[in-house]
Amino acid sequence: MARTGGTLCLSGVLILLALVGEVRTQQGGGGGFVRTSGAEFVLDGAPFLFNGFNAYWMMHVAAEPNERRKVSEVFSGAAAASLSVCRTWAFSDGGEGALQTSPGVYDERVFQGLDFVISEAGRHGIRLILSLVNNFDDFGGRRQYVQWARSAGVSVASDDDFYTNPVVKGYYKNHAKRVLSRLNTVTKVPYRDDPTIMAWELINEPRCQVDYSGRTVHAWVEEMAGFVKSLDRNHLLEVGMEGFYGDSAPDRKQYNPGYQVGTDFISTNQVSDVDFATIHAYPDIWLSGQGEGPQDSFVQRWMWSHWQDAMTELKKPLVFAEFGMSKRDPGYTTAERDAYIDVVYGDIYSFARAGGAFAGGLVWQLMAAGMDSYYDGYEIVLSQEPDTGGVLARQSRLMTFLRHTMSRPHGGPQSGSATAGVDRQEDRSRQPRHVRGRRHGARGHALPGSKMTP
Repeated sequence: MARTGGTLCLSGVLILLALVGEVRTQQGGGGGFVRTSGAEFVLDGAPFLFNGFNAYWMMHVAAEPNERRKVSEVFSGAAAASLSVCRTWAFSDGGEGALQTSPGVYDERVFQGLDFVISEAGRHGIRLILSLVNNFDDFGGRRQYVQWARSAGVSVASDDDFYTNPVVKGYYKNHAKRVLSRLNTVTKVPYRDDPTIMAWELINEPRCQVDYSGRTVHAWVEEMAGFVKSLDRNHLLEVGMEGFYGDSAPDRKQYNPGYQVGTDFISTNQVSDVDFATIHAYPDIWLSGQGEGPQDSFVQRWMWSHWQDAMTELKKPLVFAEFGMSKRDPGYTTAERDAYIDVVYGDIYSFARAGGAFAGGLVWQLMAAGMDSYYDGYEIVLSQEPDTGGVLARQSRLMTFLRHTMSRPHGGPQSGSATAGVDRQEDRSRQPRHVRGRRHGARGHALPGSKMTP
């Protein structure tokens, strides 16, 4: 325990316990809905900052009752590390184990798996961001929607007709309505009335090859965001974008990793029904072969430019919704992965402290032991990787302290408080910096559905 001048700092312990209790109370299923106020999230009238994680697989695994312990294990470990937001899929379209087996036809067993996920999240005091469809083929995605239309005799030319064909758009709206209006069989609360859900995500990583200007995706977002909000005004909504700049801000294209993917970060996130913005980053894929220096520099520029945009152009909160490092990289070590995550965390904390718009990050991704068939190289199994768990928990603690600081009437920690002491001590090591000794190998190619920026 900390001591000052030989006197036990019981006040610091009491403050920390109070903060932990506050977080557990406010983030549990009995708290209010997360809202936005300008470029900040708020919860029950106070600023809401967080540290969180991705776990796309939860519904799919929970569809099998004898496998649900894996969901509970991950939520329990996440709660122990004070992770308070989880992003996961509320879709699985066509194929084996699908939620939506054909347009408008659902497997109740899989839906009950999602019911369980939401219930367990609430029980552990964790908020959820639920994504409604995938851009990619995994778990169906846009291609499955277009294939359904083609099989029904609709004339569709490519997967990008997902964004423009009225029949396909109708399929998507029906799915969104079905999910939002779902009555949870565990909690007996409709999804659209459950504060455990923090936000809906329209689509995971939208891209469009037929229109690199971003206007096609933008029009789809305007329509679908308005539709979702017409069904549910309780919850926040975000697009699911990676952060690629488009034609509305030509000067910002310099921050793209040499590509465009048919989206426009600024103009699309300015849609009135979009409540906050997201970015993703995988520099060892996007900048494959360029080495650790350029990759590290890219990530920090990526974060900085989008933080600036969130404050000045969007005036909405920003979430770093996907980042991580693959164990499949040549020369990978857990220490290198943890150092990279800590660098990202350091920047999130610094940006949040400077302006508040950068509200948190979601590492990709947490899994339970024994899920080898799901492992993608990015998996973090907290029960087997305690050092990584410590990195995640430390960031959670810092974001909680910062949130508490921002809640003070006059801003800033009181000079004599234990909270101020901890904040100052840990902040010294949290200045943006480059990772030392990281080694990357190529694990990807040019972005699918992308083109070089002129």
